[in-house]
Amino acid sequence: MTRKMQASSLTALSPLDGRYAGKLDALRPWLSEFGLMRCRVRVEVEWFIALASSGLAELAPPAPAATLFLSRLVADFSVADAEAIKAIEQRTNHDVKAVEYWLAERFAAEPTLAGATGFIHFACTSEDINNTSHALMLDAARREVLLPALDSLVGRLAALAKEHAAQPMLARTHGQTATPTTLGKEIGNVAVRLARARAAIGAVALRAKMNGAVGNYNAHLAAYPDLDWQAFARRVVEERLGLSFNAHTTQIEPHDAMAELFDAIKRCNTILIDWARDAWGYISLGYFTQKAIAGEIGSSTMPHKVNPIDFENAEGNLGLANALLAHMSEKLPISRFQRDLTDSTVLRNLGVAFGHTVLACDSLARGMAKIGVGTAAIDADLDAAWEVLAEPVQTVMRRHGIAEPYEQLKALTRGKAITKDVLHDFIRGLAVPAAERDRLLALTPRRYVGLAATLAQSAADAAAPAPKARR
Repeated sequence: MTRKMQASSLTALSPLDGRYAGKLDALRPWLSEFGLMRCRVRVEVEWFIALASSGLAELAPPAPAATLFLSRLVADFSVADAEAIKAIEQRTNHDVKAVEYWLAERFAAEPTLAGATGFIHFACTSEDINNTSHALMLDAARREVLLPALDSLVGRLAALAKEHAAQPMLARTHGQTATPTTLGKEIGNVAVRLARARAAIGAVALRAKMNGAVGNYNAHLAAYPDLDWQAFARRVVEERLGLSFNAHTTQIEPHDAMAELFDAIKRCNTILIDWARDAWGYISLGYFTQKAIAGEIGSSTMPHKVNPIDFENAEGNLGLANALLAHMSEKLPISRFQRDLTDSTVLRNLGVAFGHTVLACDSLARGMAKIGVGTAAIDADLDAAWEVLAEPVQTVMRRHGIAEPYEQLKALTRGKAITKDVLHDFIRGLAVPAAERDRLLALTPRRYVGLAATLAQSAADAAAPAPKARR
């Protein structure tokens, strides 16, 4: 029989809580079970304060001392408090009810609240507390961790785009030499795409509901038929919790906004995968160089190697994140009839999906901090690729009505090693105005970059301002 192992980073089942734990500390206050418990306490307290402030005959407004006491329950919520709730859950086998009982114990210690324990969790179903808590968790993790990580990547990409706006290089359509571009313009493309994807993540309004067992305020009206419960619930969700109110639900908030958020993150991650693969490829071509870090080993047998491991780690973690995000966005909006619990265990993996995404962002940031520009390799490829000037030559021939310009250049260049002399001999034989001939003869692969430098600058400028997250 296997001996029970002591829990540690080395025995953790997930590398997020093992090997990579130190890189994800910023997520733990929000997307851990502790974070969920803290949000549940906040929601219960906000609901109670709203009830106490609504003029109910049986529940007086809390005195200043009680208000301070309630606010500190949330502000000072600790791991010890979470452990106390967990101990109650061991008896009740119900995690939300454990929060209610924990709060009741705390109320009993405050004289002005001791008689009001019946109004904790009043008319609520567990999902009223859970859906609001999950929305708060996601909103905080997005605002405090994910968006800053993406902003940092966008800023770095924009800076690189500006720095290398005029650095010519061969494009690689289909992996083959193609019309020259600039390094900055290609990086600028990524910056613009990522900035747009980041904005989409920030724009998703997270929704929540507090309308009882099946979404109809049944228990609420049974107790207080004259209170406008729809308006009351909206105020709690929007004004006290800062979320968007969903008026039409079953027992659960249908998670459509969550799915929208996860899909937006997944699209962003796909852009980052594209960038990780391109960066890996540019390193392979020698267009990017990598700084050797003292003490690091690239291969256990080949001493010379400096592997692009950060971009490889990023690609792998982004793939894992997207697999989880795709499952959650497909599964969470589906619930049998008015409620089933298949969402519960899935929602406990929010931190895993975010964790792999944030870990990938960290890897990309590390990789980008190590790269330089391999101008020698870039220039060598450009100087050996005179065939790419077949495009401008045949285009000028079209302008001047020369027959079969594309076919002529195809016959001259396709599958052949074309030198400067071969191409210039062809140009000198063209029946075009002398000024046009001289302009074509002055072209080199390095100079044939169109508006790439201008586009790199405009892309960097467009990507730089990061929009604020929507609350």
